[in-house]
Amino acid sequence: MNIDLVFLWVDGNDPAWLSRKNAFLGIKNTENVENAINCEGRFANNDELKYSLRSVEKHIPWINKIFIVTDQQIPAWLDTSNPKIQIVDHTEILPKEALPCYNSLVIEYFLWKIPNLSEYFLYANDDMFINADISPSFFFEKDGLPVVRLQRKILSKLRCVYKCLMRKELSTYQKQIIIASQLIEKKYGKYFMGMPHHNIDAYRKTDYKETVNVFENEINSSLQHHLRSDKDVQRVIFAYYSIVMGKGHLKYVNRYESFVISIIKKNYEQYFLKYNPALFCINDGENSTDDDRLYMKTFLEKYFPEKSVFEKISDIRIMFAIIYMLLE
Repeated sequence: MNIDLVFLWVDGNDPAWLSRKNAFLGIKNTENVENAINCEGRFANNDELKYSLRSVEKHIPWINKIFIVTDQQIPAWLDTSNPKIQIVDHTEILPKEALPCYNSLVIEYFLWKIPNLSEYFLYANDDMFINADISPSFFFEKDGLPVVRLQRKILSKLRCVYKCLMRKELSTYQKQIIIASQLIEKKYGKYFMGMPHHNIDAYRKTDYKETVNVFENEINSSLQHHLRSDKDVQRVIFAYYSIVMGKGHLKYVNRYESFVISIIKKNYEQYFLKYNPALFCINDGENSTDDDRLYMKTFLEKYFPEKSVFEKISDIRIMFAIIYMLLE
């Protein structure tokens, strides 16, 4: 079984990318549009991908190929000559009406279109990491079906109903999950009490494509949502569909298996050490500061200090290598 790994990556600090984004959105003063949908934390680059790839090399070296989906960008430190690495531009997989796209949910609908993607693949954001030596069976059972990980939320439906009755505003994220849940319930009569665990997930490409086809109308209605919208279908629909069709093995996670860190919480390292999770995610957001991001980078450097084969060799290292060869 060849298992590929797909990342979404963006460098929100890139002036050229920022200029294209703001020009398309008609934004002249970014301070007036900072919110949960269009905030620095959603697009900020803090070299998370570099450390995520280090975690991949250290803990799951059996990965076949790594696809990095980007918007006319390539990380400056990435060694693209590595045969395991393939850069995929948005234009290669997204329909024209979706471009340019600053909405990760829309990009996720089309991961199955990545050229040469294996039937079995993992999907991760660049802020997701491996923290333990795990085998392919962690993600795919012996029958070839993916392990579908969800976070147990027994009263999730009642909680949403309560908020609506009390006229409390739901977040965009919550609304997107509700849409996915309702679509499955309406079509198959099954409502899932599980929420996304917001970490690395496993898929089969044929099932992924099939889900897109089944909910084609709903997905197509989001194509021109260039930023996230309350009406987008959250990616958890792929998990729900796999379970309801008997094409995945449901597993509810605990903090030892899947752990989400918010960088605005100053004591997250002590909780990280307490649970020592197999998978973890470090969440940036609209309330994060540059100091929070600096501490996060220090944290990642502490746990993944060794450069991976996916990083370019520095000029100094090359010079020392040449001198060493000459002296030999």
